[in-house]
Amino acid sequence: MKKRDKINEKYKWDLTSLCPNEDYFNQGLIKIKEYIKDFKKFENKLNNKETILKFLKLDEKCEKEIEPLCLYVHLKKDELLSDRNRNEMAEKVSLLLNEFSIETSFASSELHELSDEIIDDIISDKKFKNYDRMFENIKKSKIHMLSKKEEKLLSGMNFLNGFSSNMGKFADVDLVFQDVKDSKGNFHKLNQSNYSLLMRSKDRELRKNTMIALNGAFGKYINFLANNYISEIKQNCYFAKIRKYQSALDEALFNEEVSKIVYDTLIEQVNKNLTVLFKYFKLKKNALKLKDFYIYDNMAIIECKNKRKYTYDEAIALIMEAVKPLGEEYVDLIKRAKDERWIDVYPNIDKRSGAYETCIYGFHPYVLTNFEGDLDSVFTLAHELGHAMHSYFSDINQPRQKADYTIFLAEIASTTNEILLINYLLNTTQNTKEKIYLYNKLFDEVKGTIFRQTMFAEFEEKVHNIYEKGEALSKDRINEVYYELNKKYFGKTKLIREIKYEWARIPHFFNAFYVYKYATGMICAITFVNKILLNKENSLKQYYSFLTAGSSDTPINILKKAGCDLENENTFIECFNYLNKLLKDWEKIQK
Repeated sequence: MKKRDKINEKYKWDLTSLCPNEDYFNQGLIKIKEYIKDFKKFENKLNNKETILKFLKLDEKCEKEIEPLCLYVHLKKDELLSDRNRNEMAEKVSLLLNEFSIETSFASSELHELSDEIIDDIISDKKFKNYDRMFENIKKSKIHMLSKKEEKLLSGMNFLNGFSSNMGKFADVDLVFQDVKDSKGNFHKLNQSNYSLLMRSKDRELRKNTMIALNGAFGKYINFLANNYISEIKQNCYFAKIRKYQSALDEALFNEEVSKIVYDTLIEQVNKNLTVLFKYFKLKKNALKLKDFYIYDNMAIIECKNKRKYTYDEAIALIMEAVKPLGEEYVDLIKRAKDERWIDVYPNIDKRSGAYETCIYGFHPYVLTNFEGDLDSVFTLAHELGHAMHSYFSDINQPRQKADYTIFLAEIASTTNEILLINYLLNTTQNTKEKIYLYNKLFDEVKGTIFRQTMFAEFEEKVHNIYEKGEALSKDRINEVYYELNKKYFGKTKLIREIKYEWARIPHFFNAFYVYKYATGMICAITFVNKILLNKENSLKQYYSFLTAGSSDTPINILKKAGCDLENENTFIECFNYLNKLLKDWEKIQK
């Protein structure tokens, strides 16, 4: 792996528009710190429209100055993770943001203390047209706000993230896994990073031993891990209760402006369509030429002789071809992302692993990848560019206050890009083995994103419900709930005893009721792609209404206007019908 200074500049993102140099960064922090005094002048005075508008304008002015510096230092740190200077810059920003959070916590309380009459007057006033959604949400959430003193107290309680931190540090630092043996008697190092790689191995004995070893290692410490997670559940339920929500799930859905109908319909429809998953397992079992099918076989890769390597330029060209159904403007924007260096492409020593997209208002998006040239790298690039396109179109079509789309909508555009890419590859290859490889890749994503995340969503709801009903929540009860869900979701697939401990290694459970959004996101993406490829009337126009909406309406309404109604079971039925059709196509060529 190269050092960063050995990588050609054209493959690195250009951050100069955010911050030209370190001196500018340091001067900016000093200037921004002065804003705290300006904000404090508004304390106990946010009770009339004129003062409130001045406060909001100040907040907007401050955001314009602080956001580029925050993003700059975040991206610079990820270029070289252990660089002392960059870490210290990041710590300066973190301390400043924490100070801002505490010193301006009064604003939220005071705005929530406004009468409904004043709020309605603000919403109808043209001077506040960019803030109408903000005040609509303030009006709805007033019932859940505490007193100003209580809110200030809560704003400093970030130490309660310790349950998540406990789990992360234990799993990533302290927990050591035994080496695992393959069918030839060779031993392999096992850790969280290479688990998926070993589980995709052609060696079935290695897959089995890997799954047993990893989950079994968590099982050895299940008393600590269960107690830690139960504490997290208690915290979630406590804060939901004191804020007058019916449940922790109710609070999570309220904050996302999502109805319980969506959550319930997802679980109901996924349960009704588990046969899609079971058909996939059957086709995979036959492709792998197995007599039986165990849970440790579900991740096994179906080999393809064509292991083509792609250059970065070839990957961009392929993605541009795949997304042509989204129109010329969309394709040209991907070319801009490449030419204008929105993307940090290759891995370098000490660079952050993985991939992500990030943006702030008034600037183009930035994408980090670690491009290795394989097909997975191409899909990762397509995924992150989907996020970038969504961010870009939202920003140029919405004011600052409405440009940032919610997490509920965040995975749709990225997954749409991936599905278009796999559709393009399926349609352009004549090689049967390549097609089977691609079908398996698609349904492996469907399994992991729609079915697995819905199983996780069921698990979260069940264990929180146990505590909220006043029943005892123990390690054995949690293990039992998780094991029974695996039995349901994997059908005739044979399980291993250690799978009951798997929940203990899922970090997303410490961000309660988050995972279901992965499932709804993929269902929306499939819905959009299916309509666009069938050239259904207004399908492309509707998709752009989604891309450009930002947070100008509730996420459910944005999707409804785009032709994807998650409160209607027909949306789910059409998605699973599409997947069933693809399974039939796979079955035909595999016979």
